[in-house]
Amino acid sequence: MTREDVPAPPTVSPSIVLLTLAHRIESELAAALAPLGLTVSRLSLLGHISGVPGASFSDLARMSGVAVQSVHAAVKSLVGAGLVRDTTARAGSASNIELTPEGVRLLGEAMAGVARVDALLFGPDADPIQQRVAAALDGVFGERARP
Repeated sequence: MTREDVPAPPTVSPSIVLLTLAHRIESELAAALAPLGLTVSRLSLLGHISGVPGASFSDLARMSGVAVQSVHAAVKSLVGAGLVRDTTARAGSASNIELTPEGVRLLGEAMAGVARVDALLFGPDADPIQQRVAAALDGVFGERARP
């Protein structure tokens, strides 16, 4: 093989790099959340309900990137698990969805798991490229809690 036969290194694609990292993050988060009986989607919904008081089903669907019908089903499941409640007593009224004390507790435990994943993937012992990704996010969103 001659020097001319050696292929050039591939062009770095931000899409591919981020997609690869996203798969790793999702896998690590799924493993951290499984003992709590949560998925990444359920955690997201709990976080949106907690962080945006008074959010409608449509709001939650937009924030989660899913159909309104999916949010209705997911909220019903969370209500059944005792993690959220809809304080609206009348059908046809706008919903007022909020976390129950158990939902608040579980969200806190889940966020501790998220912090452990952040430390693993982006902390001082993480791959240097992943540390640079975290630093870039700091530059975009402002300083965040460091793992």
